[in-house]
Amino acid sequence: MEYRNIGNSDLQVSVVGLGCNNFGMRIGVDGAQAVVDKAIELGVNFFDTAEMYAGEHGPSEEILGTVLGDRRNDVVVATKFGMPTQMTATGINSPGSGSREYITNALNNSLQRLGTDYIDLYMVHFPDPDTPAEETAGVLNDFVKEGKIRYAGISNVSADQTREALQVTESNGLASYVSVENEWSLVDRAIEAEVAPAARECGYGILPYFPLAGGFLTGKYRQGEDMPAGGRLTEGALAGLAGKYINDRNWEILHAAEKYAGDQGHSVLDLAIAWLLSRDGVPSVISGATRPDQLESNVAAGGWSLTNDDVAAIDALAS
Repeated sequence: MEYRNIGNSDLQVSVVGLGCNNFGMRIGVDGAQAVVDKAIELGVNFFDTAEMYAGEHGPSEEILGTVLGDRRNDVVVATKFGMPTQMTATGINSPGSGSREYITNALNNSLQRLGTDYIDLYMVHFPDPDTPAEETAGVLNDFVKEGKIRYAGISNVSADQTREALQVTESNGLASYVSVENEWSLVDRAIEAEVAPAARECGYGILPYFPLAGGFLTGKYRQGEDMPAGGRLTEGALAGLAGKYINDRNWEILHAAEKYAGDQGHSVLDLAIAWLLSRDGVPSVISGATRPDQLESNVAAGGWSLTNDDVAAIDALAS
């Protein structure tokens, strides 16, 4: 397993991280135990969750804390605060979640659920249009000083919000954010236009989520056939996103990616993860798993080192 630092922090994480949004929603404690045990066996040390995953009161965090047990200090735990309560033309907001009161309550609850006294990476899950950015950064800075969090990050942000985050911390002498976690995959490359360049300018590590487009890039979805039972795009919270990923343009990308990967002796899943890991500033790709064998596939994908020619060819087929 390869390990990289997140941005300018000293957090060294496995290039394949485990997204824990399935914990408490698609799998329970026993299933999560099997996945986490396999992850640690394979060298995965980065676990990403949030207070909102699997429900409003943090069941994903609670399950992760339970199954990690006394191994907690051997891994890097990331969690996020804020609920997606406001849809806008530019994305999802969480009004009020950046306030001192909200963050204080959310952090203490997350610490209790995770069974730990510190969080390695604590992220603003969604922008808060109602709270001054200085207040949010100030609260997080206080908790860094107290040792309750090691580093802070931002998520689901625009390029302007990314740059503002750096400006606020620098001008006020506060602990800097170290990461940006946004969606990024072969079929959703919006981040590349402005957000990724802004993150690199700021020295923030870029943590892609939904690298497999909700399972579309695993190869289990076949054009002209019924969608597979039990898939993330057919059942559960992501079923409403099926139309975003399953469309004529993305079928073309999938077919081209499958052919290119197959010619190299790899799967489209391998290609999707390896391509993201080839991008500047990406320390780890966050991908979920509900079974140990899925985790094994994700980890194997992280071992494929693409050449510059590979990257150029994949960029072209996914344009």
